[in-house]
Amino acid sequence: MNIFKLPDLGEGLTEVEIVEWLVEVGDEVELDQPIASVETAKAIVEIPSPQKGKIYKLYGEVEEFVQVGDPLLEFEGEVTDAQAVAEKTEKRQDTGTVAGEIEVGDMVVNEAATSVGQSSGGVRATPAVRALARRLDVDLSVVTPSGANDTITSADVQRVAKIFKEVGAMEPLRGVRRAMAKNMSMANAEVVPVTIYDDVDINSWKGTDDITTRLIRAIGKACEIEPALNAWYDSHAIGRRILKKVDLAIAVDTEDGLFVPVLRDIANRDKDDLRKGLTAIKQAVRDRNIPPEEMRGYSFTLSNFGTFAGRYANPVVVPPTVGILAAGKIRQDVVAHENEPKVHWVLPLSLTFDHRAATGGEATRFLEALMEDLGLEK
Repeated sequence: MNIFKLPDLGEGLTEVEIVEWLVEVGDEVELDQPIASVETAKAIVEIPSPQKGKIYKLYGEVEEFVQVGDPLLEFEGEVTDAQAVAEKTEKRQDTGTVAGEIEVGDMVVNEAATSVGQSSGGVRATPAVRALARRLDVDLSVVTPSGANDTITSADVQRVAKIFKEVGAMEPLRGVRRAMAKNMSMANAEVVPVTIYDDVDINSWKGTDDITTRLIRAIGKACEIEPALNAWYDSHAIGRRILKKVDLAIAVDTEDGLFVPVLRDIANRDKDDLRKGLTAIKQAVRDRNIPPEEMRGYSFTLSNFGTFAGRYANPVVVPPTVGILAAGKIRQDVVAHENEPKVHWVLPLSLTFDHRAATGGEATRFLEALMEDLGLEK
């Protein structure tokens, strides 16, 4: 077979965006020679050639998204999969126009409005209005209906199209931001989230304490005492896997979007090793050369958004994990200390857990153990 299809690049990666072609039509390539640079939900990677040969055709332009299993390029030689490629290409180029003769008559047809969408409460619009929406590139789900029985009219569609024209073209989400949007949609559709909040008194900390490292160590301790939150939940089997090793995903904010690299086996590493590993994965994120395998397979997540601003949050659990801790901005507050009011440093915490996999008792015991560890003088 001379057609090379986009291979599976790893767990959960179903599409890539072509960043750069490293070969041209007519080039002779060697086995494993890089042929294209692509951006996945995790990182920018190079795809190697599966064989030695001469490039006959490239499928896809720069900034185009390619699905796993779609043709990527074709080598010279006998083509055994050309028909499949032609059909796929034809489908992609289909503009929805009518081919063939169109019969014209004098009869007026009154079209009934039909619901659009999968739910019974979907928006209502006639076929003509739906066609107008497609032509003007308007998503009917964002249009407020003004017709009878909440039916969307052509005027409604034109009104929204005018607004879109005034605010400018839509910016497609790409790379990491696109992956984030998909993950958040999946989490919203699947997870049953519950968030609990508390403050931990950290006045015993020394001024040189590394906040993120202290949080990482405390998570490791809490997972040891209450392992129910260090788990994966299978919504199809309705079961969970309690994991022995704590592989912690750490949210890292960048201009390109949110990256979540993984710090492995945190419970069995000292603070110096944790800091070294944390610095290394953050640098790899900044350089955009972190391997995809270092951004998956995690068992719990930490978001230290307090380095910027904010006190509490509702952090999002991404399946199959069942827990995420968010740390807010440290502040001074009045607390009761030895039966007297004192001003202490306080760290706000927000713990979200998937209630399908963990009970409220398990979650609160986890948070209690974490706060006890954070409150110690170390």
